[in-house]
Amino acid sequence: MINPEFTKPKIISVSQLNYYVKSLLDNDPHLSSVFVTGEISNLTDHYRSGHIYFSLKDKNSVVRAVMFAGNARNLKFKPEEGMKVIALCRVSLYEATGGYQIYVEDMQPDGIGALTIAFEQLKKKLDEKGIFSDEHKKPIPKFPKTVGVITSPTGAAVQDIRNILTRRFPGVDIVICPVLVQGAGAPAQLINAVNLFNEYDCADVIIIGRGGGSIEDLWAFNDENLAYAIYASNIPVISAVGHETDFTICDFVSDLRAPTPSAAAELAVPDIKELRSYYNSQRQYLSSLMDNKITGIYKSLSDSKSKLTKHAPEKRLELMYSKLDNLSSRATFSINRAFERNSQAVKKLGAKLESLNPVSVLQRGYSITEKDGKNINSVKELKVDDNIKITLKDGTVSAKVTEK
Repeated sequence: MINPEFTKPKIISVSQLNYYVKSLLDNDPHLSSVFVTGEISNLTDHYRSGHIYFSLKDKNSVVRAVMFAGNARNLKFKPEEGMKVIALCRVSLYEATGGYQIYVEDMQPDGIGALTIAFEQLKKKLDEKGIFSDEHKKPIPKFPKTVGVITSPTGAAVQDIRNILTRRFPGVDIVICPVLVQGAGAPAQLINAVNLFNEYDCADVIIIGRGGGSIEDLWAFNDENLAYAIYASNIPVISAVGHETDFTICDFVSDLRAPTPSAAAELAVPDIKELRSYYNSQRQYLSSLMDNKITGIYKSLSDSKSKLTKHAPEKRLELMYSKLDNLSSRATFSINRAFERNSQAVKKLGAKLESLNPVSVLQRGYSITEKDGKNINSVKELKVDDNIKITLKDGTVSAKVTEK
């Protein structure tokens, strides 16, 4: 109902007018809490103050909107340009400009849950930063000595993990860091647990997770700071959050994602039964390999022995000795024949020399006459009173020619 006094001709200021219209809007119960759906446009997010300014529009109209920091902090998603939302708001007027606007107290995406939108937004943000990249994934050790477990101490997940670890690899040590896995305080405890394992270096691999639940129950594992803590961990992390169909940011940033906590325990350690079976098969294989190798070596040695026997140095020496004996006999025979031939020749030559030996002539009664060292062959070579030497068969005599 219009105030009767306002119908009287009266001059009012702009401020009075705006104040009056604002009071009308603020006091209208239909406008104090209303759901408005529209598409976000002209979005301005003042990161310092935390206030969000934007407009909501449909095909025909637009209205200005503001969401103050106290309410904006409770949003599960980040408003984006062009996003269709449903806003719980009150309608009022901003006196300074005279424009009416809506003051948003809560907001959710229209058609898809706020948590789903928030999850996709954070996933895209972290993926663009590269922390999901495979090149940053650390290998899970094959034979860990200690497995760290970050989960609720009262849930079924911790019992499943413990039972499977001890059954598959009895010698492994298990260090459990109990934490909240849902609720407002859960992200901080999860982050602290990851940091503690790295600070004290008390595990070779970490399993972080919980059993299944709704997206709200698993939301602690979608915390951005938890993602950074896992990314910075020097110890490999296996994520085991919810069931096989559940995915969280923790799954993407961890070094290995397991579909369930039980599967994470199986991935963290080897199965001792499989190891024994493998080592037994390898032992049999090596034994067979060595037997074949030894058989081959023995055959090779036998072949070599046969070849050595055939070509042994003793055999060659015997053959050489035989050849040497043969050559020695032939040489002896040749030398004897040559000696006999030469002996006959020497005898013939000796006979010739004997026949020509002047001493032999002297033996037959002849003599040799010399004058001044020369043989005298003719009387003409001598004259009376010459001194001469006469050689006979048994000596020499000196003489003088007295007559010629």
